Amino acid sequence: MRKLLILALVGLAAQLVDGALGMAYGLTSSTLLLFVGVAPAAASASVHLAEIGTTLAAGVAHWRFGNVDWRVVTRIALPGAVGAFVGATFLSSISTENAAPWMAGILFTLGAYLLVRFSRPLRQRSGAGRLRGRFLGPLGLVAGFVDATGGGGWGPVATPALLVSGRMEPRKVIGSVDTAEFVVAGAASIGFLIGLGSEGFLLPTVAALLIGGLIAAPVAAWLVRIVPAQLLGATIGGVIVLTNARILLKAGDAGSTVRPVVYVLLAVGWVVALTFAVRALRRTRRARAIVDAATADTPAVTAVGATPSPDTAAAVVGAAAVAGSAPAGADDDRLAVVER
Repeated sequence: MRKLLILALVGLAAQLVDGALGMAYGLTSSTLLLFVGVAPAAASASVHLAEIGTTLAAGVAHWRFGNVDWRVVTRIALPGAVGAFVGATFLSSISTENAAPWMAGILFTLGAYLLVRFSRPLRQRSGAGRLRGRFLGPLGLVAGFVDATGGGGWGPVATPALLVSGRMEPRKVIGSVDTAEFVVAGAASIGFLIGLGSEGFLLPTVAALLIGGLIAAPVAAWLVRIVPAQLLGATIGGVIVLTNARILLKAGDAGSTVRPVVYVLLAVGWVVALTFAVRALRRTRRARAIVDAATADTPAVTAVGATPSPDTAAAVVGAAAVAGSAPAGADDDRLAVVER
């Protein structure tokens, strides 16, 4: 009972993180299950079965808050489902001994990616027009395969790719990716069911993760507007890196003298990344304050057809250039409106 309660809390926390960042539910949950000794295929299967419920709840919540672009959802969900099904059948076909370092390696890489990405402002390109299917299709296919074989990865692959396109509001990127994941999780679960049978799913674990995620989903859709994703992403990335490093070192038969050195180096890298994340967050907030002050002095800046004064326009553009863009949140949308 105590273990199930802990898993429910993990599911709750993972869904809060996923709702704020558009990623990391699977990464966080799968990392914990591997840490406690669950077989890789069973861990990924159980997480994806739980995600059917959590992503459905998250999708409905994001839809109600206006965070979903249905055109993007349809164009990444179906290729993502194909990739997830293939990935699930692949993971089910290899031995636990071989799957553990494979899955831990994917999770470690994605955790390191989160550290790097959120330790600095994400520069968005100011794109025009809609995202094309020839971009969204391959993106969904790759993200789905990585997600199923790694126990997580749909968000870390799909969300940044859509963000840097500059053609979607950050909140709609997160809402659309979370909504499409419902289809991806369902396809992965079917693949695991075929490859492992029903005994491959740890149903008590699924129930605990599902309950925690369902409780958190509506709150997460609201938190996407206010949570400082910069700091949260760097924090979660460090946890994932350190936890999966243990599995990789064990699989590589690293000696007792090597392991502490590796852990210390990774911990130092984590602290450095957090420091850069805090600096980037403060820099972004200072730039936003300049934008707010400039628009407050000249309300006509955002009016349709109005032309700002040269001084005000220079201040707004300069502040936006300093800020870059934050990974998520309503303030990003305000900056984009001012820049336009």
